[in-house]
Amino acid sequence: MNETIAIVGGTGHLGAAIARRLARAGRKIAIGSRAVERAQKVADDLGFGVTGASNADAAAAGDIVLVTVPFASQEATFAEIAPHVAGKIVVDTTVPLMPPKVMRVQLPPEGSAAVRAQRWLGDGVRMVSAFHNVAAHKLATDEKIECDVFVFGDDKAARVKVVELVRQLGLRGLHGGALANSAAAEALTSILIFINKTYGVDGAGIQITGTLIEPSV
Repeated sequence: MNETIAIVGGTGHLGAAIARRLARAGRKIAIGSRAVERAQKVADDLGFGVTGASNADAAAAGDIVLVTVPFASQEATFAEIAPHVAGKIVVDTTVPLMPPKVMRVQLPPEGSAAVRAQRWLGDGVRMVSAFHNVAAHKLATDEKIECDVFVFGDDKAARVKVVELVRQLGLRGLHGGALANSAAAEALTSILIFINKTYGVDGAGIQITGTLIEPSV
């Protein structure tokens, strides 16, 4: 398992939390940021052989590329990494939150942030989306998180690899079907934010009930 996992926007709360858990699971991590010095500082703080770089250089170094940036930065970030991700698995975590009304579902015209990203990068990229409904501040701890992570993508083999990554974080990754289905998880984030505020929950999550039989691959 010598693959490098690049985390673009890896100095943010979600990216740094994912990097920390994957590094502790023994994965090789490249942290990307618009500011290389910030990426290097996060990498140094994490230790475990994590490296820091620009977003473009991290994407170029990664075999699997996770993009963990806010919706407002999504287009610029994908334009930056586009020359470096052909043929790779790219995991978009973007949720289309539009302040100040973050508790209202506001999907983009393309139907979802993930579908929008796929159109920017083209069919040569194995696009997957995940990590929409797990609280970053909980991922940043060592505690067990009662939340499933839905993984979407049209390339089933790519989904399988990302489901395995999720499991290495200590979470249950579940196949959510086609990339277009990402709209459901992206929309659900606004609902969870509303639930957090209304019911005083510290990072509400979603779990699927019932006995799940592992799919054949």
